[in-house]
Amino acid sequence: MSVFKDLMWYFKAEKRAYLTGIFLLLFVALLQLVPPRIIGIVVDEITNGTLTVGALGKWIFVLAVSGLAMYTLRYYWRIMIFGSAVKLSRLLRNRLYAHFTSMSQSFYQKRRTGDLMAHATNDLSAIQQTAGAGVLTFVDSLATGGFVIIAMAATISWKLTLIALIPMPLMAILTSWYGTMLHQRFHKAQEAFSDLNDKTQESITGIKVIKTFGQEKEDIEDFRKQSEDVVNKNIAVAKVDSLFDPTISIIVGISFFLSIAFGSRFVLNGELTIGQLVAFTSYLGLLIWPMLAFGWFFNIVERGRASYDRVSALLDEKIEIQDKPDSLDVVPQGSIDYNIHSFTYPNDQEPILKDIVFRLGKGQTLGIVGKTGAGKTTLLKLLIREFDLKDGKISIGGRNIQDYKMERLREAIGYVPQDHFLFSATVHENIAFANPAVNKERIFAAAEIANIHDDILEFTDGYETVVGERGVSLSGGQKQRISIARALVMNPEILILDDSLSAVDAKTEEQILSALKENRKDKTTIITAHRLSAIHHADLIIVLGEGRIAERGTHDQLMEKDGWYRDMYVRQQLEELVEQGG
Repeated sequence: MSVFKDLMWYFKAEKRAYLTGIFLLLFVALLQLVPPRIIGIVVDEITNGTLTVGALGKWIFVLAVSGLAMYTLRYYWRIMIFGSAVKLSRLLRNRLYAHFTSMSQSFYQKRRTGDLMAHATNDLSAIQQTAGAGVLTFVDSLATGGFVIIAMAATISWKLTLIALIPMPLMAILTSWYGTMLHQRFHKAQEAFSDLNDKTQESITGIKVIKTFGQEKEDIEDFRKQSEDVVNKNIAVAKVDSLFDPTISIIVGISFFLSIAFGSRFVLNGELTIGQLVAFTSYLGLLIWPMLAFGWFFNIVERGRASYDRVSALLDEKIEIQDKPDSLDVVPQGSIDYNIHSFTYPNDQEPILKDIVFRLGKGQTLGIVGKTGAGKTTLLKLLIREFDLKDGKISIGGRNIQDYKMERLREAIGYVPQDHFLFSATVHENIAFANPAVNKERIFAAAEIANIHDDILEFTDGYETVVGERGVSLSGGQKQRISIARALVMNPEILILDDSLSAVDAKTEEQILSALKENRKDKTTIITAHRLSAIHHADLIIVLGEGRIAERGTHDQLMEKDGWYRDMYVRQQLEELVEQGG
C-alpha cells in the first residue's frame, strides 16, 4: 500500500478523473447486486406458483436495463481510471527524460544505457499498472465484496454470511505473505532485465568490433546466459504469482461448501427459502471476482512498488551542474583565462590537472598537445562545464564561467568531441542540429569550410542522405568533418576541436585549417591534437605533461627549446617525409 502513498501527489492532481471513475465503479458494484436478487425472487415465485407473464417480463426488463447501465458505466470508468494511469506514465517518462538531459557526465559514467532504458520502459509500465489496474482492483474488490456481503447479510441471512466468511482471514494472511515475496523477487527480475537490455544495446552498437574479432559465438553465449538469468528470475516471480489463484480458489471452494451445507440445513429448518439459498449462492459467486482481484491487487502493487522505488532513486540523483540563482543571461565573449589549482574526477584519488594558468585573447587560436592521458580533453570539458571546477576558476570576459547560465555558455561554444556522434537522420539534419531553422546557404558554407561539401554531393541523395545510426554508413574522416560543419553552423564565439582532424589526411587538414583561419578571424579557436601540424599556426601552444603545463609559447618559440614539442615535431616531419618516399 506504500506505493499509493507515494503516488498520492498524482492522485490529488487528477482527483476529478479518479473520483468520477471510482463513483462509476461503485455504482456498477451496486448494479451487480440486482441480478442475483431477481433470480431469487423468480425462483421463489416459480416454487410458489405465483409467477405471471407480466411479472416475468418486468423482471427481464429490469435485468436488461441494469445490464445496459453496467456496460455503459464500465466504459466510462475505464476511460477515467486507465486514462489517468497512461497520463502518469507520460508524466514520469517526461520527467525521466528531462532528468537525463540535466545530468552531468559523471552520472553517465556510473549508469549504463540499457539500465536507463529499462527504467523508462518496464518500470514505468509497472507503475502505470499500479495507478490503473491497481486502483481498479483495490476499489472494486472492496466495493463489490463489501456490497455483496452487506446484501447477503441484510437481505438473506447474517448467520450464513458469517459462516461463509470463516476462511477469509486465512486468505488475507497468505496473500500478504505472497506479496512480500513477490516484491523481493520482482525487484531482482527488473535488475536482470536491465542487465540484458544493456547487453543488447552494447552488442548491437559494437557489432563491427564483435565481427572483426570473430567473437560472435562468445557474444551469443554471453547473451544466452543473461537471457536465461532473466527467465529464471521471472519464473521465480511467476512461481509466487501462481500461488494466488489456487489459494483463493480453495478458500472460495470452502466458502461454497460451508454455504451449501449450512444453507441446506437452514432451508430444512424453514429459516431460508430455496430462492434465498439460490440468491445467496449467486451472491457468493459474485465474491469470487473480489477475492481474485484482491490477489491480483497484491501482485500489481508489489510490482509497482519495486519499480517506483527504482525510478524514484533515479530521479533523486542530484544534478551536479546547475545554474546559480543570479546567473548572467548573456552569451559570454572575450578573452579566456584558466586558473586551475587542481582538478580531480569524481571518485578518483589523484588530480588529473594541476597548476594550469594561461590566458587566450579573443580571436586567438590555442593549440593543446601532450601525451595520451595528459589531460587535454579534461581541460576542454571544464570549459563547457561537463564538470565543475572547485579548486580554481575559468573565466570568459573577466567573469567566472559558473556565473553564466549554462544555456548561454554553450551557445558561445561549438564543440567537436573526439567521439563523433551522428544521429540517424539526414546529413542536412545532422549539420543543422543546433539550429534546425538555419538556411541551406549557411549549411553549405559550413560544409565548405569543413571540406565535406563535395563528398556530400556525391552521396546517393546529397544532403538528404540518411547517414544511419551513429553515422555507421560514413567513414571516420567524413564523420569528423560533418561534426565540424555542425559546430560551424552555430558561428560560435569559441570553437573547440578535440583531436577532430585525426581521421583526415595532411592535405585535407591543411585545407580545413586554412579555411578556419580565413573565416574565423575575430573568433577564438581551441585545438587539441596529436599531429602537431594541426596546431603549429596557433597563437599560443601549451604542452601538457602529467596534468601540468610542461611547455608554452608559439611554434617558433617551442622549436627553439630542446623539449618534448621540438622532438615530437621533428619526428613527425621525418615520418611524413618517409611516407612520401623521401
